Amino acid sequence: MLTLNITNETARLRAVVLGIARSNGPAPSVEEAYDPKSRAHILAGTYPKNEDMAKEMDAVNAVLQKYNVRVYRPEPIENYNQIFARDIAFVIEDTFIKSNILPDRAKEIEAIQYLIDQFDPEKVISLPEEVHVEGGDVMPWNDYIFIGVYTGADYADTITARTNIHAVKAIQALFPHKKVKSFELRKSNTNAKENALHLDCCFQPIGKNMAILHKNGFLIEEEYQWLVDYFGPKHIFEITKDEMYHMNSNVFSIAEDVVISEQNFTRLNTWLRSRGITVEEVPYSEIAKQEGLLRCSTLPLIRD
Repeated sequence: MLTLNITNETARLRAVVLGIARSNGPAPSVEEAYDPKSRAHILAGTYPKNEDMAKEMDAVNAVLQKYNVRVYRPEPIENYNQIFARDIAFVIEDTFIKSNILPDRAKEIEAIQYLIDQFDPEKVISLPEEVHVEGGDVMPWNDYIFIGVYTGADYADTITARTNIHAVKAIQALFPHKKVKSFELRKSNTNAKENALHLDCCFQPIGKNMAILHKNGFLIEEEYQWLVDYFGPKHIFEITKDEMYHMNSNVFSIAEDVVISEQNFTRLNTWLRSRGITVEEVPYSEIAKQEGLLRCSTLPLIRD
C-alpha cells in the first residue's frame, strides 16, 4: 500500500509519476490539435519527434534518480501521447483524484492502473461527469488550494478551457477545511501567446514564499493582484509574454531549494539561483512545443 501525501508544490519529493514518450504516434493533423501551440508547430512542420521527446524525458528521470525520488512510469500504449501525466489526476493530502479530461485522452489513466491499485481504494476519487478538471489547474498550497478555471459563455467551444466551476465546488466539498481560491484564465484556441492552458502556464509557487507569475494569463486583474499581495512583490518573478509562451512558469520543484528547469530559461534560472535555489537544467524545448513542460509531465504522489 502506498500512502499518498501532497500538501504543497515544493516540499521534498519522494515519489512521482513521470510521463513517457515511447510511442506518441505520427504528428497529429491540425484538426486533432488540443492547443494553439501544437497547432502552430503542426502547420510549420516543426512538431516534435518521438525520439527527441524521449531523450528530454530521460534527462528529467536522471535528475529525479539523482535525488532518490521513486519514479513510476505509465505502461506504454502504442501511438498515444502519454507525456503529460499531470493532466490525468492529482493528489491533495492523502487523496488521489482522477481528472475528467478530454475524451480522446481517457486511456491515459488506464496506463497507471497498476499504481492506483496500490492506493487505499477509499482514497481514490472519481468525479461526477459535469466536473471538468485537469491537474495543471490544481495547486495545493498549504492552507489553500489554487484552481485555474474558465467560466465564459463560450466554454463548450473553447478546447483550451479544461477546468470548469463545477470542479471548484467539488474540490471545496472534498476538502472543506481548505481555502479554495479560483482564478479565471485567459483562453485562446488560436493564439498561444494569449492562452493560459492551465494555471501552471502563468503561475507557480517556488520555495517557501516565492512565485513565478504572468499577469496576462489572468482574465481578472484583482485575482492576479491577490497573488501579488499574497506572495509580496519582492518574492515574485514576473515573466514576459514570450517567456510564458516558452513555459517559464512550468518548472518543477523537487524540494524548496531544488528546481528542475529548462536550460534555455536564462533569466529565470539566474533569478532562482540568486535566491539560493539549486537549478537542475534539462533540455525540454521539444516537449514545450505541445504547450506543456516540466510540471505538466509529472504527477507527484508523495512529498514530505
